[in-house]
Formats: sequence, C-alpha cells, structure tokens
Amino acid sequence: MGMPIACIDGKGGLQMLASELVDRVKELGAERMAADVRIGLGYTAVCLDDGACGLAYTLHEGEYESCCVVPAAGRVAGRTAAELVEWLKNPNVTAAAVGLATLNALVPAPETAVEADIAEILQVRAGDAVGMVGYFGPLVAPLRERAGSLCIFERKSNPEFDILPDTAAGEHLPACDVVILTASSLLNQTIDRLLELCRGAREIAVLGPSTPFLPEVFRPYGVTLLSGFQVVDSAQILKTVSEGGGTRQFRRAARKLSLRL
Repeated sequence: MGMPIACIDGKGGLQMLASELVDRVKELGAERMAADVRIGLGYTAVCLDDGACGLAYTLHEGEYESCCVVPAAGRVAGRTAAELVEWLKNPNVTAAAVGLATLNALVPAPETAVEADIAEILQVRAGDAVGMVGYFGPLVAPLRERAGSLCIFERKSNPEFDILPDTAAGEHLPACDVVILTASSLLNQTIDRLLELCRGAREIAVLGPSTPFLPEVFRPYGVTLLSGFQVVDSAQILKTVSEGGGTRQFRRAARKLSLRL
C-alpha cells in the first residue's frame, strides 16, 4: 500500500483538490448519517445509514501527545455525512481520514470502472521515466521491466530498495512521463503540489483504497486514471479495519476497480 510523502516544500498545499471533492458531495451527505466509524491502525472506515461504506488510509505522522487521538471520539457516529466530509480539510490527518472515508462512502463507483490488474492498465512505454509517490510493491517489478526508469519516493528513503526520500520528488517528478500518486496524499495536504510537479506527464494515476471515484474533479488536474476500492461487504470491512487489517484482508469484502478518465 502506498504511503504519502510527508511534504514537498515543508508545507502542505492549498487543499484546492480536497475542497473541490468536498463541495461535490456535501449535498449528497446532507441526507445521510454516519452509522459506524472505525479508526483502525491501518485504515479508517465509515459506514453510512444506507449501508454504504468507504475507506481511507490511517496516516500516522509524528507522535500523539496524549491517549486521545480524536477529541470528538464517542460522538462521531450519528453525525451527518455532510459534516464529516468537511473533516477532509482538517490538518489533523486522523480527522482527515474520517472525512475521506465518508466521502468514499457517498460516492459509488462508476459503471464504467473495470476490475483489472492496474499494471496492465497503466500506459507505460519502453523508455518512459516513471515516478511513484508511495511504495506500491506489486507494481515495482512490472514497471521496472517495461519502463526506462522508475523513481520511488517515500517519507523514509531506503537505498536497498532504491527508494528516494520525499525531498527528491521536486527534482524528479517534472521529468516523468508517467506518475503514480497514492491517494493518501489527500490526507496530509500534499496532493495539490504533487499534481503541479507532474503536470507535464502523459499518464497520471491516483491509486489506493483512499481514491475517490470523482473523475470530474480529478480530470482538470491532468489525472488520467483512478484506481480504488468498492466495498461490497461493509460488516466485514468494519471488522477487518477494527482488527488492524489492510488491503490483503480486504480482498473478499471489496473490489479493486480502475477508471480511465
């Protein structure tokens, strides 16, 4: 699962994309309530009163100062979805995860989305320079076989696996032909800056269970592919999230879908 880089230039972006996503779904959320909210160690899940369920990565940045991570804990479920989606714009990454999971619960996957191997859908050509923000393990080997070069950026560099520090993204992304961005970058307010850096890329894909299927919002930013999850068994997802599970345990309870914009 790709994890977002901590920051590009020391600060988050202007949250333009997050604000547009929230504005797009707030009206839908006015008539829906959050029936169940789970903030797991790996993922956050929000289940609405109509049974729809959405996911978002639980981002851990820094150390918590107390045992209270969410001050509103105990009073989150029961709020309107319209109120909770606003949390996506919160600088607290845990609150933002609740907002993003709520948003994903409100947005159904388009009928044109396909269930297929993302490695085969990505339009990568021989000689392409590929940038990957967040480490997506299953994609690494196929991309290294097909592309001319692959640069992976993470908060913690790892020379053994050729993973560069996030500070190198500003230098390399503008030269990439294909860019893969983890949707978790919505949580720490870096996605706007990342999209600005890779605006010259031919293919820009946003990946991961946190991905909102809202092509009309992403398309103007140059995004060409959205790949996310559609929950099909809300009860199992809630249980798995509560028990610290992640993408490997979601397989029977969610479908991996991709949508070309």
